[in-house]
Amino acid sequence: MNSPAAGSQARRVWSGWAPPLAEGFVARPETGSFLQRVLAPGMTVALVSDRAAAGPRGWRDSSGKTQLAVSYAQSLWQAAAVDLVIWLTGTSRAQVLSGYMEAAAALGVQLSGDADSVSARFLSWLRDSDRPWLVVVDDLTDATALERLWPQGPAGRVLITTADSAALFGHQAQVIPVGAFSRREALTYLVGRLTADLDQRQGAIDLVTDLGQEPLALAQASAVIASSELTCHDYREHFLRRREQVLGAAAAAVAEPMAGAVTWALSVDHADLLSPGSAHPLLALAALLDGNGIPGTVVATSAAREYCAAGGLYASAGASTEDGLAALEHAGLMSADPASAPPLLRMNWLVQAAVRAAMPDAMLKGAAVAAADALLEAWPADEPPEWLARSLRSCTESLRRWSADLLWEGGCHALLLRAGRSLDAAHLTGPAVRYWEDLARMSARALGNDHPATAGINERLAGAYLAAGRPAESIALLERIRLDRARRLGPEHPGTIAAGRDLGLALVTAKRFNEALAVLAEVASGWERSLGADTLETLTAREDLAAAYRAAGQLSDAITLYRRTLRDRERIQGPRHPDTTATCQKLAECYLADGQAKTAISYFDRVVGDRERALGSDHLLTIAARGALGSAYHGAGKMASAVRLGEQTHAAYVQALGPDHPDTLRAGMNLAHAYYGVGRITDATRLLRDTVERCELSLPAADPLTVAARTSLANISGNQG
Repeated sequence: MNSPAAGSQARRVWSGWAPPLAEGFVARPETGSFLQRVLAPGMTVALVSDRAAAGPRGWRDSSGKTQLAVSYAQSLWQAAAVDLVIWLTGTSRAQVLSGYMEAAAALGVQLSGDADSVSARFLSWLRDSDRPWLVVVDDLTDATALERLWPQGPAGRVLITTADSAALFGHQAQVIPVGAFSRREALTYLVGRLTADLDQRQGAIDLVTDLGQEPLALAQASAVIASSELTCHDYREHFLRRREQVLGAAAAAVAEPMAGAVTWALSVDHADLLSPGSAHPLLALAALLDGNGIPGTVVATSAAREYCAAGGLYASAGASTEDGLAALEHAGLMSADPASAPPLLRMNWLVQAAVRAAMPDAMLKGAAVAAADALLEAWPADEPPEWLARSLRSCTESLRRWSADLLWEGGCHALLLRAGRSLDAAHLTGPAVRYWEDLARMSARALGNDHPATAGINERLAGAYLAAGRPAESIALLERIRLDRARRLGPEHPGTIAAGRDLGLALVTAKRFNEALAVLAEVASGWERSLGADTLETLTAREDLAAAYRAAGQLSDAITLYRRTLRDRERIQGPRHPDTTATCQKLAECYLADGQAKTAISYFDRVVGDRERALGSDHLLTIAARGALGSAYHGAGKMASAVRLGEQTHAAYVQALGPDHPDTLRAGMNLAHAYYGVGRITDATRLLRDTVERCELSLPAADPLTVAARTSLANISGNQG
């Protein structure tokens, strides 16, 4: 298999946002040229910290590993040595799965199923592909992030950056320690940053020595010097004085601090000089988010602006986020990537840790609430592009980690619910279950089991269980929710009845039809008793019950109930209302399933007319209704009409969704059956072969549509033989 989808062979793809190369980047010919030599196709290389032993992450871990990875990826890309580059952030499993889904979409792989199944198909393509590719997993900190998600294949290269080789989880990788610059590299970098005023280079050699050639310390020192009137000699004097202060404050210290532990504080002082009042609050807010990528819209929100103006302990009325951000950039504490829209802000995790450690409790509380408000304000109402949603979710997860219970004071902050809904929308079913489970535990501890927020979170958790294919756990939780509401609110309360509906639908999914029918019948009668027979809630409950009858194979009962609901909707909502049309279509589908094709045709014909008038002939709902009408004609033996509508439906889906979408493939298989029914065996065989090939490229091997297409092709081929 040479490509994930037809027509994508020639297209080169870079997926994911890599940090830009730092200003004054040095290619490190003495300490970083190894990648070009060792990372050949089929290999995995891990760049790790050169610290002597495992332990807490510290300043020594920031040695420029990510910048080396960026330089290597860009060099391969610019030389056209790879057709595909995927840049992933390895801080969580959700980040990795989301990155694979984005890459799969860019290459044309159909996103049917959840993130795990899409990623499995994509990894299978990587294993089989002969197109050269590179996967970079940056900042791998979670050992479970790549569990069953390791990319491999003879045509691919895998490059990992991590501060701790334990995160490699026992996988085979050539581990390469990365440490400080060589003396020559450090001096080249420093003088390369200081080009506006050559006199500032005075004392550069001594400064490089005192900074221990540490990449992060050099980046911060050069940023301060370049944006001030200091020389290297002047900065070195400030550095030595501050280092003595740090040593004096740490009575138990056994060694001099790493240079970065000193230079970051000098950078904060410089940022305060550049923008008094705004740098500190913005630094505190950003330190609680994901430094691998903070959407620029977050710091542009009114919540962030108000915090910078009045919310921080060091803030002032004239503070602005623009001034603060510019000051932090000039001081080497933050960078902005303008290539993305919105720009992504990046902040070194060591600087973030140092800022958090220095925060007073009052400042932490204010920054945490402001960050949560800003993230929620920046989150679009409609789910944004996946890369942006991924950044917002990761920032939320980072904020959760560092804010402890601060987002639960007085209730559950709405940001926490928004992030969970985003996981659900992205079909990240495994991470969504873990997220809602954790949120349910936190809510029960912080707010109590009887709090409305806890009940709402448990409902979301039940839905996540169901989406993840764990109906038994969903049903158990929904039964508990229903009983709890009946106890607290009474059996006739709308909340209790709504909980019954959720339980009944979950029972249908689990194919526990007898229980489902009993529960949903009780829900329908409950709405009728409490609200009346003609309310929309009652009509919807009847349709739920009718759908359960159909799923249980009790088509006569389903038809009776759908007919009654259709009459009521026509009377209450009108014959052309979208809800009425939807009910009419469900009734038609029941008639067709019951073998009453002629009756189904009359209802489907009405649905097609209503859809065309309301939505237009090219709307997906109209196309689907037209395809269903074609199936009804087929069932009634009216093959000329079945072929005509089948061709129209297939062509419309190709135009609207592309040739590899599951709806297009299903329409192609239906058209092939119609061709076979009128004796066009060659056309049927050709179309089925094409459908099978496309199914195998874009759907799982065991997908029901793939299996059905293969079976149909085998049957036709057997009949021909």
